[in-house]
Amino acid sequence: MEQARTGEGWSGGRIVASAGVALLVLLPVTLPVPVLRELVQVRFEVSDLLTSLFMSINMIGAALSAPLVGALADRFGNRRTLVVGALLVDAACFLGLAWAPSFGLFLAIRFFEGCAHILALSMILSLASEARPEAERGRVMGMVGGGMMLGVAIGAPIGGMLGRDDPLVPLQVGALVSLVAAGAALAALREGGFGQGARARPGFAEIGRLLRSDRLLAVPLLFAFADRFTVGFYTATFTLWLRNVYDVPASQIGMLIAVFMLPFALLSVPFGWLSERTSRTLLLCGGSLLYGIGTASLTHWPAAALPFVMAAIGTTAAAMFVPSLVMTTRLAPEAVRSTALGAFNAAGSLGFIVGPLTGGLVTQLVAAGSGPEAGYRAAFWVAGASEVLLGLIAFPLLWRRERAGDSRLAREGIAPRS
Repeated sequence: MEQARTGEGWSGGRIVASAGVALLVLLPVTLPVPVLRELVQVRFEVSDLLTSLFMSINMIGAALSAPLVGALADRFGNRRTLVVGALLVDAACFLGLAWAPSFGLFLAIRFFEGCAHILALSMILSLASEARPEAERGRVMGMVGGGMMLGVAIGAPIGGMLGRDDPLVPLQVGALVSLVAAGAALAALREGGFGQGARARPGFAEIGRLLRSDRLLAVPLLFAFADRFTVGFYTATFTLWLRNVYDVPASQIGMLIAVFMLPFALLSVPFGWLSERTSRTLLLCGGSLLYGIGTASLTHWPAAALPFVMAAIGTTAAAMFVPSLVMTTRLAPEAVRSTALGAFNAAGSLGFIVGPLTGGLVTQLVAAGSGPEAGYRAAFWVAGASEVLLGLIAFPLLWRRERAGDSRLAREGIAPRS
């Protein structure tokens, strides 16, 4: 059976560089968002529904492929090579989207772009999870997670500036960014993070058995789903609510989303550091409760208060994000960590697919009898309630594990903290 070598931990400079790679990987994702109408609807003369499909079909590709590519990485290794290869494919897909002569081919390329993107992202997270010892994993995942969120936050305003005259420019720049990310990944990432000796690589049957060995692993995956599920409300229902109820211009909507995303990105590192020194269960479940309450209350605030409300909600989102990532790496056996992080990303992608659809459906059903404002209000109640309920249900399960300690880590001589 093939052996995987582990070695010394990454230097601080390499960890910062890996966060920069994560930023470059996520930046192209939101570049096309501000020019979506011109890029898809006007270019191919399709409906609103088919235009929206452009934003979800890559998530479908991601949800289907993420666990598979994670299992392949756990089985055969060479994660850095997979990252570089996936980013080269991603760059080719962005160029293909700019070239595609038909809408069917356009969507097919977008599907494979989602597969390539999630492969790169999952492998970066897997490599970063081994960069430092267990006691320092929170700050590493916080750094890389912060880079991811910062890439998402700045992508949309940059795309809006790039696509002002030509909606294809954001795609062309996205291809260039992916090429730069591939070079940066080749230089910054490396196999063999913190650890001792060699370990055997499991077969596919063993990977499945190890994933099933701790059912509590499903909890952070559920949080990944719920978090992206609610973000789907912010990207679709939130925008429609502001336009239709308050007549807020698109530029201000973009700023409000940035106010939400920037605390999310910038506070990931502090919350990652905090997760090493306090209860991850309290951070995750407490953050989920506050985030859910804030989301449920969103439509009850006047427009003038929204920048402050969005910043507060973004802060609570940061409190959840890194602990859920770290918890996934903690609960998954080391031999199947790539598969577990692939499943984490797949759950998030599925949530992002379902969220906008649920928001639209709830809004439409309630608005039919009680008016549009009541419809939007009900939609955000549903989004907020999903986070509150998950936090309440998960807390006793995680708290018991945290107090009792994890027997696997105890055998390895590592102080447990869920």
